[in-house]
Amino acid sequence: MALLINDLCIACDVCLAACPNKAITKDDDDVFTIDADLCTECVGHHAVSQCVKVCPVRACVADPAHAESKDELQKKYEDLKARKAA
Repeated sequence: MALLINDLCIACDVCLAACPNKAITKDDDDVFTIDADLCTECVGHHAVSQCVKVCPVRACVADPAHAESKDELQKKYEDLKARKAA
């Protein structure tokens, strides 16, 4: 399941550097979002989701609109890795 950043976000931006897939972006209004197509919940990189780990207000949560199993997240990671290598 991809993650999302909810309204608890205080725009501290610690999640930006923590995301190994660069799935997190910030718009001009300091609103942070996670691209579900790039989010693997850090599967393939870390044992725990790094944005969840570093967020001081617990604003990074599961996105119910993008439910994925660990196997699906691993496949997404492998696909992203292959795309970067090409």
